[in-house]
Amino acid sequence: MSLTVAMRTAVSGLQAAQSGLRATSDNIANVNTPGYVRKLIDQKPLVAGGVGMGVEVSGVKRVTDQYLQGATISASADAGRWDMVSHYLDNAQSLYGDPSGTSSFFSRLDKVWSAFAVAADDPSSSLLRSQAIANVGDFVNEAGRINGQITDLGRTVDAQASADISRINDLLDQIHNLNADVSRAKLGNADASGSENIQSQLVDELSGLMNIQVAARASGGVTIRSAEGRLLAGDGTASKLSYNHTDAGSAYVAIEPVGGIGQADPITITGGSMRGLMDLRNTLLPGMADQLGEFVSRAAQRINAAHNAGTAVPAPSSLTGRDTGLDLPTAIVGFTGKSTLAILNAAGVVQHKVAIDFDAQTLSVNGGAATGFTPTNFLASLNGALGANGTASFANRALSINAAGSNGIAIDEGTSLKAGRAFSHFFGLNDLVRPTGFATYETGLKATDAHGFTPGDTITFSVAQSDGKPIRDITVAIPATTTMQDLLNSLNASSTGVGLYGAFGLDTNGKLAFSPSSGQSVALAVKQDLTQRGTGGPSMSQLFGLGAVERSGRASRWSVDQTIQSNPLKLSLAQLDLGVAAGQPAVRPGDGRGARIIAGAGDVTQAFSAAGELGAVSMTLTRYAAEFGGSIGRQAAAADTRKQSAQAVATEASSRRQSVEGVNLDEELVRLTTYQQAFNASARMVQASKELFDILTQMI
Repeated sequence: MSLTVAMRTAVSGLQAAQSGLRATSDNIANVNTPGYVRKLIDQKPLVAGGVGMGVEVSGVKRVTDQYLQGATISASADAGRWDMVSHYLDNAQSLYGDPSGTSSFFSRLDKVWSAFAVAADDPSSSLLRSQAIANVGDFVNEAGRINGQITDLGRTVDAQASADISRINDLLDQIHNLNADVSRAKLGNADASGSENIQSQLVDELSGLMNIQVAARASGGVTIRSAEGRLLAGDGTASKLSYNHTDAGSAYVAIEPVGGIGQADPITITGGSMRGLMDLRNTLLPGMADQLGEFVSRAAQRINAAHNAGTAVPAPSSLTGRDTGLDLPTAIVGFTGKSTLAILNAAGVVQHKVAIDFDAQTLSVNGGAATGFTPTNFLASLNGALGANGTASFANRALSINAAGSNGIAIDEGTSLKAGRAFSHFFGLNDLVRPTGFATYETGLKATDAHGFTPGDTITFSVAQSDGKPIRDITVAIPATTTMQDLLNSLNASSTGVGLYGAFGLDTNGKLAFSPSSGQSVALAVKQDLTQRGTGGPSMSQLFGLGAVERSGRASRWSVDQTIQSNPLKLSLAQLDLGVAAGQPAVRPGDGRGARIIAGAGDVTQAFSAAGELGAVSMTLTRYAAEFGGSIGRQAAAADTRKQSAQAVATEASSRRQSVEGVNLDEELVRLTTYQQAFNASARMVQASKELFDILTQMI
């Protein structure tokens, strides 16, 4: 070996040892720096013409494990999702109060039953009547408060999702820009670990916000892709994401077109806080609001059914119904059984009586011969039967009945029934709680009934995947043909309706609902509804409760009837007794039978539609309240359990990754000693080469 080769070999050794010492010193100095990844020098033998010429440092590399990095990113996305869901569900659960406490929402309904039970023992007490009315008001007002706060939670979720998307875009920009720094350093054989560490921290933060796929670039840096492989950052330019949401439809994330030319391209979000926020926005919070609306509406229905079965003392001079959304002939069609209207004087004695037999379609006055009626002439026939004793009218889709003079009117519901409601209850003639709008969607319509909507009017549905990613919009026009079956055919058409994704069906109570086809996992929302049933009538979504906007507002629509609120004596705590002898009062002061019916309304079995976490069931209100409260608790507990599990996995993955990437002082001290010894050995070789060179020089 020549002295020149020996000197070069020794110098290369010195340089390599110096590089190693610098890397080790950096590791030791950053032992407590968050996000720092230890680094090693990458050295290889330097050979020229088959002769060893020393050592070459080809670069400085970070000690990483691709598998552990991927596991950490995946676990971080899962933890971010369930942390967000758990946080908001815990807030939502707290809105209902402590279920074991006396001030919880569900205990308010128990107070309603108790108040009417007490009033039944002393129905003449204005104080007990006022207390019963106040308890009903507290129940519906609290339901409205909770529903409003669930809506506010939804707005907060939207605001946070928008903020997260803004942060995601910032991170994508920074990750993309750092690729250039890393590539330049790699090209110049410089230390790029500083930029790579910063980039790694940004990637870790991004993974907590959304699920991503990360891959190393050959030239240095990383590429970021979405779940389906769409490029978000790494080559070209960083993508800009947008959070798209409307009150009616599902929220989703899309890649915005470059330069604003073209359409946004929706992407799949399966993890991170964005997935949790979208789960809350699209499914969990609307489901909770729908379930609250179902519970409150059924409670109101049971209270009203009991109140319509009773009467005030003295009987009211008029009974005014609610907007049924139907014309009167359509509303009358489908009734079965019998019902009786009685005109009473101030003492409660029957002055006039009209018996309605819906099966036979006849009216009988004061027990006399029956005369026929049709749904079309029902109103005229009823007015004829009432004669000078009262009048019936139908305006704005609501039925009203008035007694003449100082008389009052009371109704015996009898066996009448349509869509699960008796005659007075169906029309809401003597309701205790009244909705603003529509809150009960069992219309009583059958496939053969006229749909009543204006032909040519349109309703537009948005079809989306279960995760919110949009599929398409479908606009359906009301057919010129008139029956509900014709309307169903138009809605379910494969080419112009929703038939490719599912079908609308009409149940025996006239409730319209959409069911996805087998194997389809889609969500249907009402994007725009321009339909109208009759002049000034409800739209299709209002009448049938289609879409999240319509259904989620139900719980806020109820209030105590203002007439009864202002005069507790009009509370129907008695019952009409048509079995009394002629000349005897058919309604009497002190009668609390009507109050007892209301007090027992919570124990009446009834059908509940599928809403939120609960499917379609038949049970009592009391049982449903327990199931509803339990489902809210189960949702929050399940989310908390999944959060803890996801965080445990994320912690373990991060710990294992840190054991590889983190600085171990013992290892670094060993390397420090090794490089110091290597440096000393190379230095001695340089000294030996110098001495030999000096000897040769002196010999010359």
